[in-house]
Amino acid sequence: MSELDKITGLPKELFEIDTISKETQKIKIRVERRRMKKLVTSVVGIDSKKEMKEIAKELKKKLACGGTVKGDEIELQGDHKKRVREFLIAIGYKEEQIDA
Repeated sequence: MSELDKITGLPKELFEIDTISKETQKIKIRVERRRMKKLVTSVVGIDSKKEMKEIAKELKKKLACGGTVKGDEIELQGDHKKRVREFLIAIGYKEEQIDA
């Protein structure tokens, strides 16, 4: 017998709520110049705080850079706009929903 979802009461195999939420989020990636002419890549639009922290951790490892989660955005040291976009597409976000 398949396991039922607590929220909808439907079998979990029919859909994944995480996938649906990833497809509807509008994400913005921008690079800005801060103090001492340093570049910072900001990622805004990820809804879940828990997911945002996990993504930030993975991005810092993958890109070999420092970074943090401030409020509702991920900040990464350096210009990583293209690679962040590729990473987000690889983990399931829709390409059309990412504004880079």
